[in-house]
Amino acid sequence: MNELDGLSALIIEPHAGMRATIHNMLTLCGLSKVDHVGSSNQAIKHLGTKPYDLILCEYGLEGGQDGQQLLEDIRHHKLMPLATMFFMVTAEGDYGKVVSAAELGPTDYILKPFTADRLLERIARALDKRNVFLPVYRLMEAGSQREAIDACLDGEARHPRYLVDFMRLRAELHMFLGEPEQAEPLYRKLIETKAIAWARLGLAKTLFLRERYDEAQDILEHLVDSNKNFVDAYDWLARTHEAVGALDKAQEVLTDAVGVSPHAVRRLRKLGETALEAGDHDTAEKILKQVVSKAKYSEFRDPQDHVLLVQTLVRKGDPVQAAAVIRDLDKSMAFQKHTTVCSAIASSMVHEYTGNEARLNEALASALAGSRDAPELRPELKLELARVAIENRMEEGAAEVVREVMRNARNGAGVARAMAVFEQAGQAELAQKLAQESRQQVVDLVAGGAARAREGDFKGAVVLMQEAVGKLPDNPQVVFNAALAVLKYLDNGGWDERLGQQALGYIAGVRRLDPVNPKLPALAGLHQQILKKYGKGSPVAQPKKAG
Repeated sequence: MNELDGLSALIIEPHAGMRATIHNMLTLCGLSKVDHVGSSNQAIKHLGTKPYDLILCEYGLEGGQDGQQLLEDIRHHKLMPLATMFFMVTAEGDYGKVVSAAELGPTDYILKPFTADRLLERIARALDKRNVFLPVYRLMEAGSQREAIDACLDGEARHPRYLVDFMRLRAELHMFLGEPEQAEPLYRKLIETKAIAWARLGLAKTLFLRERYDEAQDILEHLVDSNKNFVDAYDWLARTHEAVGALDKAQEVLTDAVGVSPHAVRRLRKLGETALEAGDHDTAEKILKQVVSKAKYSEFRDPQDHVLLVQTLVRKGDPVQAAAVIRDLDKSMAFQKHTTVCSAIASSMVHEYTGNEARLNEALASALAGSRDAPELRPELKLELARVAIENRMEEGAAEVVREVMRNARNGAGVARAMAVFEQAGQAELAQKLAQESRQQVVDLVAGGAARAREGDFKGAVVLMQEAVGKLPDNPQVVFNAALAVLKYLDNGGWDERLGQQALGYIAGVRRLDPVNPKLPALAGLHQQILKKYGKGSPVAQPKKAG
């Protein structure tokens, strides 16, 4: 059997004997390029170095993370190409639980025990479907989403057996392009055709993005009530409550979600943050301790989790335990990016509480200096740093931090939260001044890039806006204009592969930060024109046949 020859596979299985068995089966099926790993961390390292055509993952992984949560991490961090086939290997007893767990499931499930013939049959079926969708996937990965929508329409006509899948993909592409009003009728049609949970979730997302929160909430509450394992519905319901300021309800929903999916670090982190913001310090402490513990040996660990836990413990009046958390941070994440500044921020909180003025001043000076080179730090932590600085006569340093948070804010709500730090310190006038200065600085940055482009200095415009994005990665106006500067350079100065990829990244950033920006379609349209101009459209792949 050599119909699968040339495909590459990764086996994720904690037990060596089972890894060898599956490897032998894949060899019998005709796969000659097979890697295998025993843990999720090893899998992530492999996926970071090369793509695979096929992944076979055991659901019951060891180390506190199951296969579904690993799949969520892989997709969230974009470690797997769209064309990769992901099979979840699961016992029959777990199937009912895992099949309804998430919006984006695996390609297929394989129930244990299975034979090589059964495995080949499932791979062949998935490969047939992948070959049908491959032209769309290639267009999507090349940034040609508009052409991908056309390819989906063509696929619906040519492959009616995959009509639902093409419609779903088309709806997701409209959402990606910031067009929820185009996606809504597709999801409604899918719901009419078949009461599919993910279609109802998609409809709720279209309503959420247009701030129709009550309608979204109704759909999401029904989804959660009817399917207790649908964790993505819980996540979006919590977001909907949070959007209208109902933090207590958001915390309640996230608590239920964690009950269903107790090992997903991103979900635990969100619950801890929400509890902390809502003032429920007991819950925040309990959850954030889990986050720190579970993430410690993860490829996606973040020193900011330790700072949130320290903040919680200080608010609870436990500086001794908070100091122990800082020591753990310094030891376990010594070489992690931003560990030094996170340690300094956390230390400033503890020393403020204990009244150790000399060590507080030392920690504050270090934290304020380090925050200048850490635009990726969460604004909440930076604002807590600013509060401590204001309270301890370092207003100039606090103003610099608040000004940077304001410049990098996604929207007016972010600016208002930053203003509140000085307003609560009785300095409302200074808060207004900082907000005005920050807005003007962003305007001047963008105007400077535009002026260079008008003068024909397209390279200079790109350099200026690249620097701006480096400092303000979450400001949608800055990221949008950086994308525009790069596209104008490519249009006028010739194709550059590195900048072409950077343009894709900037456009994706605008979609993440401001998904309903009315200028997004025009920006994406300019990108498509440039790709066509230089013949950079997706190559048509020769799909592999399954027999």
